[in-house]
Amino acid sequence: MSRSQADESQRFLFEEADIRGESVRLGAAYREILALHQYAPGVSRLLGEFLAASVLLANNLKFEGRLILQARSAGQVPLLMAECDHTLGVRGIARGAQEATADDNIQLLADGQLAITIDPEQGQRYQGIVPLEGASLAASIDAYFEQSEQLGTRLWLAADGDRAGGLLLQQLPAQVEKTAGSRAQQWQHACTLAATVAEDELLALDTRDLLGRLYHEDPLRLFEPSPVRFACTCSRERTLGALATLNPAEIEDILGEMGAVTMDCEFCQARYVFGREDLAELPGIDQSKTLH
Repeated sequence: MSRSQADESQRFLFEEADIRGESVRLGAAYREILALHQYAPGVSRLLGEFLAASVLLANNLKFEGRLILQARSAGQVPLLMAECDHTLGVRGIARGAQEATADDNIQLLADGQLAITIDPEQGQRYQGIVPLEGASLAASIDAYFEQSEQLGTRLWLAADGDRAGGLLLQQLPAQVEKTAGSRAQQWQHACTLAATVAEDELLALDTRDLLGRLYHEDPLRLFEPSPVRFACTCSRERTLGALATLNPAEIEDILGEMGAVTMDCEFCQARYVFGREDLAELPGIDQSKTLH
């Protein structure tokens, strides 16, 4: 696979400004996720933007865990989510979108809210929520960072049902330039040039070529790219844990009728089958009915 076709995320720094950046391109991982479901073109495009955004945001995590982007709306897509963990494993899904026909975000996610959840394996979960306003997911994420009073952050996203890509810029604490006015000018300069990026450039160009077009006069430092892949976090153990939250009488009814409890992962369509003996540790399950 050529570098231009690779699923990867790559970080970069402005040498003469306190600004970091990151780009992401998704191909095979994005297509693998779409192949598991039957989405309309508009939903496929929107999910690609969510996947690209989740990678851009998760790649800055300083701990083991995952970042989840989730949109709930009164539009044609009631729920859409994408998540990326610290190893850059991604997964995503749209629920209730079987009748979706629109191609613009306003109809797909009408009256929606965007939740950004940081879920560390060790430590406290954190979630921030902002309205989904306008036709741009990137603008809604920008608004989230503005409201959270963090350093300036801007995103540009694109997807076409085959490829997805994105670009992130973020201010850093003052080290290279400590004057507020100069920092503001540098930030405006970087964002103004990034705003000229075309969707096909985000989708087709690798990071070096993309930055060469946008910032050919700015000294930049590029880091090694990190591979991105489709990876579902489901497991037999997690599925068993989900069963433990159900009413034991419901599980007994299923066992009595079907002989086993079957659960499918909606993200990757993996199937987990549990017989009565597999559910021995669950409270309220009658093991005397186990056949030997």
